Amino acid sequence: MAPNDTFDGLRSAERPRAAVVPVDASPVDTARVGTTPVAPNPVAAGVGRAFGFLVHDVSRLIKRRFERRARRMGLPITRQQAAVMLNVAANEGVSQTEVAAWLGIEPIALVRMLDKLHEEGLVERRAHPTDRRVRTLWLTTSAGLVVERILAINEAIRLEAFAALSPETRDALIDVLAQIKDNLALQEAVACERSGDDSREAPASAPSN
Repeated sequence: MAPNDTFDGLRSAERPRAAVVPVDASPVDTARVGTTPVAPNPVAAGVGRAFGFLVHDVSRLIKRRFERRARRMGLPITRQQAAVMLNVAANEGVSQTEVAAWLGIEPIALVRMLDKLHEEGLVERRAHPTDRRVRTLWLTTSAGLVVERILAINEAIRLEAFAALSPETRDALIDVLAQIKDNLALQEAVACERSGDDSREAPASAPSN
């Protein structure tokens, strides 16, 4: 008798059945499906809760939420442009170089954003009073309403992000993230000093969220 004939002759209850994995199963759950235990993949199990991935995903989702709300309000601005405006609002007369350092972006990228904000009538560039090589940044009189809308969007996103969290948990989370940022900034400063690299990232003066 051929092997196929033998298999076809088995009763349906005796036939091997493919394991069914729930769509929302975790890597550990998946490993338990079937008759033969399978060791969970430590990489797959760890990626979903890895600190760096979580921080990246939170930042990405905040950006998407901001820009979606901005479009609904008819606000022609990206989250990064909003960050530029908030930093200028908090430090009018600041130089372009300082803003680029605060936000950790290349000066040429900031120039493009400033060009756009200038076209929208939101930001002015002025000559420095004592150094003609430096351009200072100022908000226009019409930028005040835009700043108010940016702050309103930020507050709405914070409420979404902290939903179901107690004020104590929220404050503790912010404190922990601030400490983590300080820890990493210190290590980066030490690494820059050892390598002679002066391109360390400056802390943002007025974060957009």
